[in-house]
Amino acid sequence: MACPWLRQCRRWSTNCTSRSLLETLRHFNGRSVPTFSTACLRRTSWSSGPGSEGQPSSLPTQMLPKTFTSTTSLPRHTSRLLNPTLQSCCCRQNVHTDVKLKDPFTLAQKDLTNLYDDIRKELFVSREELKSLCDYYFDGKGKAIRPMIVVLMARALNAHSNRAGDLLPGQRTIAMIAEMIHTASLVHDDVIDGSDKRRGKRTINEVWGEKKAILAGDFILSTASMAMARIGDNTVVKVMSQVMEDLVRGEFMQLGSKENENERFKHYLEKTFKKTASLIANSCKAVCTFCFTQISRRGRRDSVSTQMFFVSSVSSKVCVQVTSDPKVHEIAYKYGENVGIAFQLVDDVLDFTSGASHLGKPSAADLKLGLATGPVLFACQQFPELHALIMRRFSSKGDVDQAWQYVLQSDGVEQTKYLAERYCQEAIRQISKLRPSAERDALIRLTEMVLTRDK
Repeated sequence: MACPWLRQCRRWSTNCTSRSLLETLRHFNGRSVPTFSTACLRRTSWSSGPGSEGQPSSLPTQMLPKTFTSTTSLPRHTSRLLNPTLQSCCCRQNVHTDVKLKDPFTLAQKDLTNLYDDIRKELFVSREELKSLCDYYFDGKGKAIRPMIVVLMARALNAHSNRAGDLLPGQRTIAMIAEMIHTASLVHDDVIDGSDKRRGKRTINEVWGEKKAILAGDFILSTASMAMARIGDNTVVKVMSQVMEDLVRGEFMQLGSKENENERFKHYLEKTFKKTASLIANSCKAVCTFCFTQISRRGRRDSVSTQMFFVSSVSSKVCVQVTSDPKVHEIAYKYGENVGIAFQLVDDVLDFTSGASHLGKPSAADLKLGLATGPVLFACQQFPELHALIMRRFSSKGDVDQAWQYVLQSDGVEQTKYLAERYCQEAIRQISKLRPSAERDALIRLTEMVLTRDK
């Protein structure tokens, strides 16, 4: 018998309509929302990094995956991490602006232009070999998705708090820390998985060996921790430290599996949160919880409401808290959580639909590592024979090829796309509670780009 998770997801696909994500957003408020230009609906290349010129390239137009009827509710689970919670809006009911949705890469370009240069400065060491290892992935060719989300969220929150939307230096530091933690996790993942290719080139462990790769990852993490400490706020340290704990716990979860079909899917989604979404969620939360200290005249008072913009003038330094409203903190966190899970779900789909040369890493990599991702778990509902393969982690001869065929013959890929879109719908609902701004709208558009990316 199919587990509740899988039965629910099949109902989503059965009841789906041609409604797009933004039309779903329109349903939430009964009002119009910004519409995409034709270029916005095209499949988007993520090759544009913080140091690249121009905007993401557009490939031939492709229809978005069908979405769900907005009356369908998600199944209830004890863990708040496992499903988007469709609750009433807590901040704003106005979920639209009259401006065209902005391109996230263009808006974040200025803030991220020197991102990798600044990271390399943080990682500077006199030992040439260690410097080469640490700089290897910070070559400016990465997508920089995580820091882009962080700076856009920071500016959207600043605008929501009646500020001009200017980025505080501490907020940009968090974006830099997020990229450093992410990259360090990739270095360690490649050692654990024995990977020989990452971002279209040989991995660090393949070039320098596993021992030096582990040390390089550790050094990047320690440097990120020092940058975190220099911000000087205990809340930021606590929030961002949770990311490192989740990464380790997620890696351990990935080493195991569950016999029960329903528990297996919950296990997969929680692992996905810890390994991917936690970094984005907690980084988004950190930019609105930390206190930034700047030099100012004694006794200065700010005109903004103290509920949303706290100023302490006890000394010549002013401690500025972007917002003290826990509802706003939750908006930032939930947006990052839902986008992060959707991003990984799409990544799991691409492992079956994109070629190795396009992804920059081997295709069917997850199956070869013994991992049962969304497409496989959904396919198992139609092909129960997959259960035995999953439990032995595709270790027998021919298991990988057989599992691959089962997935392609099933609707596992489509079901995973539907689930990713569901998480993106919730991300839109959360971020739409903030006051209208170009950055807020760019974060809305980002959800479409997550779903239609091809690498």
